[in-house]
Amino acid sequence: MIYLRLFLEFFKIGLFTFGGGYAMIPLIKEVVINNSWMDEATFYSFIGVCESTPGPIAINMATFVGMSCKGVLGAIIATLGVTLPSFIIIILVASILKRMLDNKYVNAFFNGVKPIIISLILTTGIILLFKSLGYVSLSEFNFNIKSFIILIILFIIMLLYKLCFKKSINTILFILISAGIGILINII
Repeated sequence: MIYLRLFLEFFKIGLFTFGGGYAMIPLIKEVVINNSWMDEATFYSFIGVCESTPGPIAINMATFVGMSCKGVLGAIIATLGVTLPSFIIIILVASILKRMLDNKYVNAFFNGVKPIIISLILTTGIILLFKSLGYVSLSEFNFNIKSFIILIILFIIMLLYKLCFKKSINTILFILISAGIGILINII
């Protein structure tokens, strides 16, 4: 029964979320917490792991949740659930793409969906920022000085790189620098 639940929950997430993996994070969090598949602290910790491993974050998260619940088979089923809707939709869209893009209702739909995608991604970013700095609940905040120092150092590096080279820092390089700084700060 848990296998069917994993598949259906991640299938719904994959089917009803527009905007990619980051837009899926709030829905995945809700499903994972409501089904007691992991606690909130573990969920937020794993977001960092998912962001620093190859592949789309939603697929990585589905795989991890499935693996946590029911091992390799659970990972396969959750991953299949989250990816199958996109696969089906892309095949359908690709077959009629040219006509769809000229349709005013399709364009109106995409214009209506864009703000919610932006708000989901922005909300996730703000929540991750506050969680990393020590936010526990509305009445509890345990300031994490190490995370704050890392955040400031990374911001300075990003800003200096942008000023010196007139372009954004390579994401992979930035992740490696971030990991190195995190290790260094925690050793000190």
